[in-house]
Amino acid sequence: MKVLIIGFGNMGKTYANSFISSRFIKAEDINILVRYGTKIDTEFGIPDTNFSATVSSKINQFDIVILAVKPQDFEVLAMMLKPYLNENQILFSVMAGVTIATIEKLLGCSKIVRSMPNIPTQIGMGMTVFSASSAVDRKELFIIQNLINTTGKSVYVENEKLIDAATAISGSGPAYVFYFMKSMIHAAVQLGFNESEAELLVNQTFMGSVAIQNTNSLSNEEWITKVASKGGTTESALKVFEQNILEQTIVKAIQAANDRALELGS
Repeated sequence: MKVLIIGFGNMGKTYANSFISSRFIKAEDINILVRYGTKIDTEFGIPDTNFSATVSSKINQFDIVILAVKPQDFEVLAMMLKPYLNENQILFSVMAGVTIATIEKLLGCSKIVRSMPNIPTQIGMGMTVFSASSAVDRKELFIIQNLINTTGKSVYVENEKLIDAATAISGSGPAYVFYFMKSMIHAAVQLGFNESEAELLVNQTFMGSVAIQNTNSLSNEEWITKVASKGGTTESALKVFEQNILEQTIVKAIQAANDRALELGS
């Protein structure tokens, strides 16, 4: 299987590294198309000759073409790519907000997979939601999902609109976690811990909480009950969350992110 990655920023590099380190695709079978003047990065073992800044008929040779460019650059790129693509190629997009219909219209291809990865894909702990056009068959979907899973876990959705919802949940989600962690660290410092102690307390608490949740089938509500003894310290904190309608605020914030994703998509 031969793959072309167009764009070699964070996501392009993430996929190249994950495919190679998982031994799913050989380094020599991965080609990279970059902007003219971009510094070539061969740290993953991809041969220098597999890097190019020129759009040519060679593009026709690849089984999968990964579109890892900024959405605002896609329209110009599409005009250059279109003459060299063929109907048998699978186009795999990680461009936020660019719909399957738009890709099909601008490139004239029918086998299209659209995805929304998040930043932990860079360390193999990512969450990716993806959808596909009807021309992509089950075997091809299986291949694509195996490629995605080299960066973490994935969920396939038939309804493409859920990609925008995924942007608001798993795509933006790490920032919500970091925000909550930052707030807890700030509180720990106010209570007397130094910065490094506060970071260790909070970081380990988050990692341990997720780990223990993954080892058991208990719901989040049940875990909350286990930690929060009646009349205890945890209950006091949870009451403040409830008084300040924190859950509703979180839901409202995620809805705002979803609305913005829909705006960008249109």
